[in-house]
Amino acid sequence: MKMTVEVDCTPAEARAFLGLPDVTDLNDRLVKEMQSRLEANMAMASPDELVKAWTAFGVGAQEQFRKLMTAAAEGAMGGSRPK
Repeated sequence: MKMTVEVDCTPAEARAFLGLPDVTDLNDRLVKEMQSRLEANMAMASPDELVKAWTAFGVGAQEQFRKLMTAAAEGAMGGSRPK
């Protein structure tokens, strides 16, 4: 025997019937916090700010990164050049 039961209720009614907590207020606070953090960090996504952040490390860090990439490329090719 097969039986189908269709229940027509809202999510809030289903939560109350099943005894689950109502987390609507918590969800609203979390969404507001995420929105405020996103808005606060939007300035960091501008191209000018990204370039400033990347160049803040200075020439020394750029030179070390170049040496690291050169060493990785040489290692991948199986050879090494004299220093």
